[in-house]
Amino acid sequence: MTELTTLRLRDHAYSNFTEKLLARDIQPGQIVSQRELVELTGMPLGAIREMIPRLEADGLIKTVPKRGLQVLSIDVELVRNAFQLRAIIEGEAITEFCKTATTEEIERLETEHKQTREKAIASVSPDILQTAQQIDWAFHDLIIDKMGNALISDIHRVNAIKIRLIRNSDTRMLPELVVPVLDEHLSILAALKTRDEARAVEAIHAHIRSAKRRALGL
Repeated sequence: MTELTTLRLRDHAYSNFTEKLLARDIQPGQIVSQRELVELTGMPLGAIREMIPRLEADGLIKTVPKRGLQVLSIDVELVRNAFQLRAIIEGEAITEFCKTATTEEIERLETEHKQTREKAIASVSPDILQTAQQIDWAFHDLIIDKMGNALISDIHRVNAIKIRLIRNSDTRMLPELVVPVLDEHLSILAALKTRDEARAVEAIHAHIRSAKRRALGL
């Protein structure tokens, strides 16, 4: 097996693991063996062994001597750390985005948000719910990736997995949150349109604080 094939299998195993984790087929805090991960992910044992150091480095699992592998547990410290990291990264990212995003890009995002919001006010159908969730995730991914810093993008994606796990037992957007979340994004976009960096940073920090409260059920 070539090194490239090994890396591809490891990456595939990692993706399968995170998908199962977000789907709650693998539970936070659960103890699993390598063999159980083979069954859960459908990947060969070699790929699982290659994947484990990456999961450990990302803080998604840890080795428990004589017991196996423990999946990330959700506690108050995780909530504090994950949202603090998000605020640091996205505060810097929105500042850069305010400088580098084109007017057309900002207007496209605003139109997309407004159209989805208008439909949601009429009725939050499953399709609208799914669209709103994708808009939410894609918006944050975009402002991070616009920085052109692969290291920060990787940190953001791992942290996003942790935040989605924190959100109780459901990683999807709830119907009653669609309009408020879109409104928070629109406040950020309004600041971006006028190239007001300070207001954009405050708007995204307010959005993150709201997300933290929602995640905690407050």
